[in-house]
Amino acid sequence: MVTRLSHLFLRTLREDPADAEVTSHRLLVRAGYIRRQAPGIFAWLPLGLRVKNRLERIIREEMTAAGAQEVHFPALMPREPYEATGRWEEYGDGIFRLHDRKGADYLLAPTHEEAFTLLVKDLYSSYKDLPLTIYQIQDKYRDEARPRAGLLRGREFTMKDAYSFDASDAGLDASYMAQRDAYERIFQRLGLEYVIVQADAGAMGGSRSEEFLHPTPVGEDTFVRSEGGYAANVEAFTTVAPEPSEIEGRPAPVVFDSPDTPTIATLVDHCNAVLDGSYTAADTLKNVVLALTHVDGTRELVVVGVPGDRDVDDKRVEVAFAPAEVEPATEEDFAPHPQLVKGYIGPWAPSGAVLGEESATGIRYLLDPRVVEGTSWITGANIDQKHVHSLVAGRDFTADGVVEVASVREGDPAPDGSGPVSLARGMEIGHVFQLGRKYAEALGLKVLDENGKLVTVTMGSYGIGVTRILAIIAELNNDDRGLIWPASVAPFDVHVVATGKDPVAFELAEKLAARLEGDGLEVVLDDRPKVSPGVKFGDAELVGVPRILIVGRGAADGQVELWDRRTGERTTLPADEATAAVRALV
Repeated sequence: MVTRLSHLFLRTLREDPADAEVTSHRLLVRAGYIRRQAPGIFAWLPLGLRVKNRLERIIREEMTAAGAQEVHFPALMPREPYEATGRWEEYGDGIFRLHDRKGADYLLAPTHEEAFTLLVKDLYSSYKDLPLTIYQIQDKYRDEARPRAGLLRGREFTMKDAYSFDASDAGLDASYMAQRDAYERIFQRLGLEYVIVQADAGAMGGSRSEEFLHPTPVGEDTFVRSEGGYAANVEAFTTVAPEPSEIEGRPAPVVFDSPDTPTIATLVDHCNAVLDGSYTAADTLKNVVLALTHVDGTRELVVVGVPGDRDVDDKRVEVAFAPAEVEPATEEDFAPHPQLVKGYIGPWAPSGAVLGEESATGIRYLLDPRVVEGTSWITGANIDQKHVHSLVAGRDFTADGVVEVASVREGDPAPDGSGPVSLARGMEIGHVFQLGRKYAEALGLKVLDENGKLVTVTMGSYGIGVTRILAIIAELNNDDRGLIWPASVAPFDVHVVATGKDPVAFELAEKLAARLEGDGLEVVLDDRPKVSPGVKFGDAELVGVPRILIVGRGAADGQVELWDRRTGERTTLPADEATAAVRALV
C-alpha cells in the first residue's frame, strides 16, 4: 500500500533542536525520524523505523549467509549469570540495576554473553552439535555518564551481537574469520569506509580483538595506522622499547637544587641553565600518582613513570588498570606517605628506594616501556625544591612492572616494523572478539569430545552498533537542505510529490504511485492538499528519499519531473515513461 504523507505520522521542524551537537542528530530530529525522551534515549518514529529496519535487513542477510541463526533475548536479565562471570561488579556504575517486588536483583543488559552461553549449555552437549553461531538484534542499555551526539553515544541503543561456539581453537579461528568477512560485506553494502584495527578486549575478555572503525572527525576513538598496514586503536598500541644500555661506568646520581620548577618545561629550562649539557623534556622522568578503586571497594595508590615529553593518556590508563576505576590521587591519598614530596616525586632518594613494593612507601611502581635498563633520567629527589640527575634505571631504581599509559604521537614507530604511524579519529561500528573459554568456564559450558571426554567450549563474540551506524550514514549523506539517504537504507524507494491546484496532477500522481508500488517499489506520496509546492519540496529535501517524482504543472500535458536528490538534476519526461525510469535507478 502506498504511504500517504497526508496520513503519515510526521512533523518536520524548521529549526534545529537546541541540544543537537552533530549533523545526524540535528537532521534526524528535524526530519521526523527520532524524538528525544531523555538524555541519550530516543523514540523511533515511522520514518526512522523504516531506515532502521532496512539496515537490519542487510545485517540479517549477511548473518544468514555466514551461517548464523537468529534468536532473541530479553533486555531485562537476572543478576546471577553476570555475577558468575564477575561482570556484575566490573561494570560498576555503567549499567542500569533494578529490583523486582521481592527484592531480587536485575539489570538492563549492556550485552548478552552470559545469556547466549547458558542457552547453548541448556541445549547442547556434544562436539557433534558444533560449530554453532547464533545472533540477535536487540536493544542494549548502558548508563553513559555523558550521553551525547544523538544516536552516536546513547544510553539505549540497538546492537547486533553474535556468538560462535566451537569445540576447538581451530574451529574458533574459522568461525571468527567467517564473521569478520561478513562484517566487511555489511559495511561495503552500506557504503561505509572502515579500518580494521587491533583493539583491547576490555571487560569482554578474550585473546584476539579487532575493531571496525569508521574514520570521522566526530569519532570518539583515536587510532593509529602506518603506510605498511599496521592499524590499532590507541588503547591497543604497543610501544617499541629501546635496547638496554650498558650501566657500568655511568656517573653516580647527583641531587641538585631546583627551586620554582613546577612543570617539566620549567625544570628543563633550569637544567639547561645550571647543569652541563643540553636537555629536553625527553630526558626527564615524570611520575604520576594514581588512585585505583578496585571492584571490591579497596583503594590502592600506584605511581607510573613516563618520559617527561609524554602525557598520560586517560583511555590507555583506563585499559591498563581495568576493571579498577582510576583517578588522580587526592590529598587524603598522600597523607599516609610523607616520603612523597609533591612536585618532586621520584623513585629514589639519597636514603634509598622510595617507590616500588619493596621500597620505603610500598607503593607499586610501573614504568613506561621506554624506561629500560641503562637509561639515565632527571627526576624528583623526594626532597622539596630538589631533583636528581644521572639516575640510571636498573642501577638506582627498578619497577614492579611495565605499563602502556603514555600518549601515542604522530611518527611513533609501529610495533610490527611497518614504519611510523599517523593518528586519526574514528567511530566504532563493529567489534569482533575471540573470547576463548572465559565465559564457558565461568558458566560451565562443556561438551563431550570425540573421545567422550568433557571439554570446555571456546567462544567468539561479534557486535555491530545498528543505531550508531544509522547515525553515521546520516552524517555522511546530507547537504544544507537535509538528508540524502543511500538507496540501500532509504525509508522509501521513491517520493512522489503532487503539486499545484489542478486535480489532474493529483490524479496522475495517484496513478504513478500505484503503478510504482505494483512494480514492487516502496512509495511515499505527498498528497497533502492546500500545501504549497515550496513546503512540499522543502520536506522532500529534508526527509531525504534519493529519488523524487514531481507531478505538477506539466501533468495536463502528460509530463513529470524526475529529481535526483543527490545530484540535484531534474529531468522532464513523459508520465508513461516515469515508472520505467525510476525502476532503472533502483
